[in-house]
Amino acid sequence: MSDTRVILVVDDEPYILRSLSYVLQREGFRVVEARDGEEALAVARRELPDLVFLDVMMPKKSGFDVLAELKAAPEFAACHVILLTAKGQESDRERGFALGCDDYMTKPFSPMKVVERARQVLTGPKEPAGPP
Repeated sequence: MSDTRVILVVDDEPYILRSLSYVLQREGFRVVEARDGEEALAVARRELPDLVFLDVMMPKKSGFDVLAELKAAPEFAACHVILLTAKGQESDRERGFALGCDDYMTKPFSPMKVVERARQVLTGPKEPAGPP
C-alpha cells in the first residue's frame, strides 16, 4: 500500500534512524531524516511533514525545543508529532503533551509499533492522545 504522506524521523542514534526509516518506507511512506534538533527544523520547513517522530534528547536543540517551535508556527498546524525517548518519567510525558505532542513512545519500542502509531495518528482525528 502506497502512502504519499511525509514522515520526518529525527534521532541522533544512527541505528534507530535507519530502522524507523526502513520500516516506514517499507509501508509506503515518504521518509526524510534529521540527526539533531536544528537539522530537524530545517528539514521540517523544507518538507512540511505530516508526522514527525522526534527524539527528546538530541544535540543542538532538544526534542522539546523543536516541538515548541513546530507548534508555534502556523505552517505546522496540521503536523502530528510523536516523541521518542529513553526518558519515561511522568514529568517528561506531561511536558510533551503540554507542548502539543500527539503521543509519547518510550524506548525501546518495536518498529512495527511505530508503523501502527503512525497509521493511527495520520488517520485519526487531530486531537492529542493525552496522558494515559
